[in-house]
Amino acid sequence: MEKTIKEEIIRVGKRLYDVGLAVAKSGNLSARLDDEYILITGTGTFLGGLKPDDIVKVSLKTGESKDKLKPSSELPLHSLVYKNFAHKVVLHCHPPLINAYFAVNNTLEALTFETKFYLGAVAVIPQDTPTVTNPEQVIEGLKSGNIVILKNHGAVAMADQFSDALNLIEALEEAVRTCAVARLFQKETLNTLDQALKVELTRNDKSYPMFSQEHIQAIVDLVNKDDFIAQKGKELDLTLRLAIKLDETNQAFTFNFEKGRIIRLDKGCDAPFIVSGPRAAWELVFLGKLDSFVAVTQGKMKLQGQLGQLSKWYVPFTRLFKLFTQVKFE
Repeated sequence: MEKTIKEEIIRVGKRLYDVGLAVAKSGNLSARLDDEYILITGTGTFLGGLKPDDIVKVSLKTGESKDKLKPSSELPLHSLVYKNFAHKVVLHCHPPLINAYFAVNNTLEALTFETKFYLGAVAVIPQDTPTVTNPEQVIEGLKSGNIVILKNHGAVAMADQFSDALNLIEALEEAVRTCAVARLFQKETLNTLDQALKVELTRNDKSYPMFSQEHIQAIVDLVNKDDFIAQKGKELDLTLRLAIKLDETNQAFTFNFEKGRIIRLDKGCDAPFIVSGPRAAWELVFLGKLDSFVAVTQGKMKLQGQLGQLSKWYVPFTRLFKLFTQVKFE
């Protein structure tokens, strides 16, 4: 098993170098062996030409290794990710376009549906030192997405397999490349996906226990008063049953949509589409810190039913999730 994982790390390092996402001796990779040990690239190693001896076995409990080569200086960051999340791999690299874009921007401008769907609002963490000295901020950012930006210091992605972490890095590099090219054609800021959603929102001052009948009913009331959802619901024939579920308590509610209007709210999850997740994830959704679509694509929440079938209602559902944030909860 250890040999196989080392071979995978070597392959991923070469891939990063070959596509220009890692240069010289920058970047580091790690993978979880079991509950106690991880493998991580050694200090000063070249990701484009890794050898088995360049990869170090380290105890998560003690941070110690019996190998001759010292582990990457980013070991504390990698270790803290594994201690806070169940994911199996961590990838940190310094892609040039990502670094350039976030050197002058603090938010990602989403110009494509792929960016909105798979990346969402990527957290940007201030970074003042060559090595991450405050990994707790990175952990906080990773709660709302599986990839974060270290300003002037690249990106960190976590996943259950390296292919998924690579996809996130490559998708982000492509997103910032698209922004750069778009500015060649138009000087003004381009944010085409959000234009239709920029409608005034008014936050409800009353607060309710999270996932209570009163909490969800208050959301329903906002949805049924919303002109934008009413308009798009009719245009797109938004007629379906969609349920939301809280994992810890199995509390669930089903929205019965008819042409954009919720004609009935039922307890339970008798619906072809069910979005479920733990309390921590739902709290971020209700606070507006986690996009529900991104939560599903990154595995922070689960969807029963095909995401592709919901995509035709992407715009009204995005508005729906914005309305989630307008009701205070306890």
